[in-house]
Amino acid sequence: MENSALPHIEYEVPVMFFDTDCGGVIHNLAYLRFIETARTIMAGQMGMRLAEMAAEGLYPVVLRSEIDYLSPGKFGDRIIVRGGVSEVGRVRFWVEFEVVRGEDGTVLAKSRQSLALIRMPGAKPERLPAEWFRART
Repeated sequence: MENSALPHIEYEVPVMFFDTDCGGVIHNLAYLRFIETARTIMAGQMGMRLAEMAAEGLYPVVLRSEIDYLSPGKFGDRIIVRGGVSEVGRVRFWVEFEVVRGEDGTVLAKSRQSLALIRMPGAKPERLPAEWFRART
């Protein structure tokens, strides 16, 4: 999944009681929050200054989100989200993530999202800065 030439992240997520349903299984929406958190941390590492960008009316927005739930995670699991940028176009880029149970490596969910950079008001697409997509060590 990972292209080492593009930005990537591995992030450990604490599973909270509120992430689970009454059976102690991680709720489907919690996986999207885990992925959003990892993606936001990675954005900062890529050089996206989100607060400054927002003040200038520039926003990275999710255009499409796909997720496959493969195995249930449970309260008490140690969860790792890993992945990163998988493809870059002129105005759109794609990220892919896996959510993995740390204890045994079971992949719980996989996701793919496309994002673009837009200028508000008007939602005008902006060209992506090339420097964002260089892997950092």
